[in-house]
Formats: sequence, structure tokens, C-alpha cells
Amino acid sequence: MLTALDLGIANALAFRVSGSITESDVSEALEAARQLGKQYENITIYEEIESFEGFEFAAIIEKFKYLYDTGVSNISAAAILTDKRWLQKIIRVEDKIFRNMNIRCFSLDQREEAIQFLKHYAPENTD
Repeated sequence: MLTALDLGIANALAFRVSGSITESDVSEALEAARQLGKQYENITIYEEIESFEGFEFAAIIEKFKYLYDTGVSNISAAAILTDKRWLQKIIRVEDKIFRNMNIRCFSLDQREEAIQFLKHYAPENTD
């Protein structure tokens, strides 16, 4: 299940992950990403992973369709919060693969640090 979160960052797509991810969850999140992409040149992603039990196969297909149609070139940064070591390893690999995006992993108790990291990529910031 994906639960939308409001971080107070205009260009951030933020959600909490718990349990299994369904096709409907992914469709809603990707539609929100599309809408943000229409408003902002670059968007950021915030994922707080409390628990993770897997993806429905249809959810994976939905994500691949989005990547094919939209790509990730408009995603400037992602902050993933998790205490699961296996996910932390995957995130480090993704950071190396997606060079145009700054992907950082934070522990669940580092929420404020993750938000500050994404604020650097907010549209108001001219750095």
C-alpha cells in the first residue's frame, strides 16, 4: 500500500510504503508524478518504506510503462528511507545506474535530513 505524504515541497512526490504494492497504488503514484512533471521541470521523490512485502506483477508492468513513456530524466533527486539492508544495497546500485538523478538512502529516523536533502532541489532554490 502507498500512502501519499505532504512534505511541504512543491515538486516532491512523497509516499509511505507498507505491505504489498498493487497496480492501483503504482498507477496513482505515477499519475501524480506525471502531473508534477507538467508543473515543474524537475521533480523529486520521497519514499518512506516501513514494511515491504512485494509488488503485484501488474504493478511492475505499470512502472515499466511509465519509464518507457516518460523516463526518469525529469527526476532530479530521490530520498528513500528504510532500515532494510537489502533495499539499501539496491538503492546504492540505482544511484550508480541513474547518474542524472541523486539518490540517497536514509534510515527511518532521518526523516528531517531526507526532507532537507530534497529541499535543495525545490524550484525556489537557485543553487
